[in-house]
Amino acid sequence: MTKSELIAQLAAANPHLRQPDVELIVGTIFDEISAALARGDRVELRGFGAFSAKQRDPRTGRNPRTGEAVEVASKAVPYFKPGKELRERVNGGPLQAPRRGAGGRSAAPAE
Repeated sequence: MTKSELIAQLAAANPHLRQPDVELIVGTIFDEISAALARGDRVELRGFGAFSAKQRDPRTGRNPRTGEAVEVASKAVPYFKPGKELRERVNGGPLQAPRRGAGGRSAAPAE
């Protein structure tokens, strides 16, 4: 799904909102997530996932065309960790592993 498809679907699902307003809302959300990551903050959307920036150490890379060694500086890269609810929806149902209760025992009733 592209950003414009997302905007079109949200506008269709919310006829009380004008499409330019939906574009502004979606753009503002993405801009705020980007700005938070640029500041080094973490953005958590409960039930969906968490966005963060991970720091990569400097390293020696290779130019694929010449094979020459190239120094690659350290940098921050965006990272997304999906939440439990999103993972369950993508996998088509609840998690397969049984939940553990207090004391490490299974939450299933005793027989």
